[in-house]
Amino acid sequence: MRITILAVGRLKSGPESDLVARYHKRAEATGRSLGLTAVQVKEIAEARAPSADERRRAEAQQLLARLPDGAHLVLLDEAGEDTGSEALADQLRALADAGRKDLAFAIGGPDGHGGDLRARANGTLRFGRATWPHQLVRVMLMEQIYRAMTILSGHPYHRA
Repeated sequence: MRITILAVGRLKSGPESDLVARYHKRAEATGRSLGLTAVQVKEIAEARAPSADERRRAEAQQLLARLPDGAHLVLLDEAGEDTGSEALADQLRALADAGRKDLAFAIGGPDGHGGDLRARANGTLRFGRATWPHQLVRVMLMEQIYRAMTILSGHPYHRA
């Protein structure tokens, strides 16, 4: 299975970018034995439309255009489902066991996700009730992907 992170906003070089790169490398290395073929990040620029609705719509269209065909799509959303690390690992395993080739996570812009993207989504995820900057969400998501790989492989990184 291939995992794609679709993100509104560019991650500039710095500590967040370094952490994303570190967890990305670890996730791919640990995931190889589990059939994880790649973890990729596809970024789009924030829309500059005058209204929030127009920005959400434009960003949704750009993200949908980068979504792999047939991918299982999970939106990172402050109103999403709280999912623990082990439950996320179980979901990844279930998708892979069902023969799903692609899993995508979408991180929206400051205005949230557009209706077209929400309509296409298979689920939602949140990292608690707080609202997080997209840079930190990307770090947390990549770490959780890595953590899921370690759980599934029996690596001691995750100690519950």
